[in-house]
Amino acid sequence: MDLTLKNCSLRDKEGTYDIFISKGIISKIAPASDETIHDSLAIDVEKRLVTEAFCNAHMHLCKVYTVSMLDDKALKTYHGQDMGSAMTAIELAARIKENYREDWIIKNVRKCLSKAAINGNLFIRAFADVDSKAKLEAVKALIKAKEEFRGIVDLQVVAFPQDGVVREPGTIDLMRQAMEMGCDVVGGIPWIEFTEEDERAHIDEMFKLAVEYDKDISMLVDDAGDPGLKTLEMFAVAAIKNKRQGRCLAHHARAMSAYSVPYFKKLSALLKQARMGVVSDPHTGPLHAKVKELLSEGNLVCLGQDDVADAYYPFGQCNMLEVGFLNVHLLWMTTFPEMEQIYDMLTVRASECMNLRNYGVKEGCEANLVVLNAPSVYEALWYHEAPKYVISHGKLLDKKTLI
Repeated sequence: MDLTLKNCSLRDKEGTYDIFISKGIISKIAPASDETIHDSLAIDVEKRLVTEAFCNAHMHLCKVYTVSMLDDKALKTYHGQDMGSAMTAIELAARIKENYREDWIIKNVRKCLSKAAINGNLFIRAFADVDSKAKLEAVKALIKAKEEFRGIVDLQVVAFPQDGVVREPGTIDLMRQAMEMGCDVVGGIPWIEFTEEDERAHIDEMFKLAVEYDKDISMLVDDAGDPGLKTLEMFAVAAIKNKRQGRCLAHHARAMSAYSVPYFKKLSALLKQARMGVVSDPHTGPLHAKVKELLSEGNLVCLGQDDVADAYYPFGQCNMLEVGFLNVHLLWMTTFPEMEQIYDMLTVRASECMNLRNYGVKEGCEANLVVLNAPSVYEALWYHEAPKYVISHGKLLDKKTLI
């Protein structure tokens, strides 16, 4: 045995358990025993809660720590009443990309991923802007970071046409180059286009790329307080039409907060047909998708970090427990069963959204675990401290090397 965690509390079991890890895999979970372990590193976790590592399905990693490089006009505009000027905020924030260079982006990314590892956030769907200003500088930085952090934090790099496809001639060619460079996911943001026809063209072009390279798709949809925005519906319909069910993920969908009940119910059913999850980030804007209603309808929903100290959100530590704590309040999910749902949206539901394999606290799964500095989900969210221990790919992380 390589590693044994003794006297673990688990979310789905009474009592305490020992978790045996061999060759990066959870080989055995058994009731706690006083038996001395001689052939592996054994850690007594003293009844702390042990769970799956955290997953962040939505992170603009190329933008982290750039808030000081801009004035606060974009931030004020994005967070304005009803988020009616969200498109303007994106246009204001795009100025920073005129100075995009791999050399300074990678430094910020390394800092952010080190914090993620310390906080047990071991799986991240990371967006890299691709357009006439950013070119492929962000893609270069994130692909380099993916290799540097392999075995510590797993990145799914998203080629993301933040400023549109029809609006930005030449972006489709850049997107194809990004996929050739090794991006894992095709991105999209159809609502940013000026007309419904252009929104559909945006979606169609990104599906062509996804089919060509056999990749999943992540699209930011309807990120403003306008009930007339319907690109989530378009996206779900395209997923079914292109037979990409279960391989498409919707992000934000803030316009959903203004949808009527009948239309929301229809959309919920459509999302189920498309087997499409929704990532919501309520802490980064005044409006958000109807998370509780989606959960009650049986839809797949998770929570993302979205931003760290950039033009859209000035805080963030890649600490998914902090994200959970904030959203307990923002979503008013304050009962103990609801807190368990919040925790699921940071772990198992997020892993489903990201199509992770061999994920979980089960025998035969890859050992990507956190030993929380708390005995329960309630207390973990309450104090949102970094885990006591983080196990990535079966290995105990040495936090000192990441600081």
